[in-house]
Amino acid sequence: MDDAWLVQLPPDATGPVEVFVNGVRQQEGADYVVSGGTLRFSKPLAREGRLGLWRWASMFFGVAGTYRKNDSVDVIYDVGGRRTVASGLTIIPPGGPAQRLSP
Repeated sequence: MDDAWLVQLPPDATGPVEVFVNGVRQQEGADYVVSGGTLRFSKPLAREGRLGLWRWASMFFGVAGTYRKNDSVDVIYDVGGRRTVASGLTIIPPGGPAQRLSP
């Protein structure tokens, strides 16, 4: 089983890309590698899940907030000479749905 966190690149991102996690630029080779149309991160990435009824209610009434880890992966790439930004790309954890289907 692969221990990488995956992020699928947009289909039109065919050239070099600039990658940011939580607004911090990442370095290819040190922080991630590109494999096909996928970014592969060895460090853990997380996306905050859906809020349950009690957590939502506590936020609504101002009792508590939510402070779960919520990483955001953004990429900047060129399409036809124009810079394009894809923000908040989906993070697939190790063993996630897309990884279970791959050989």
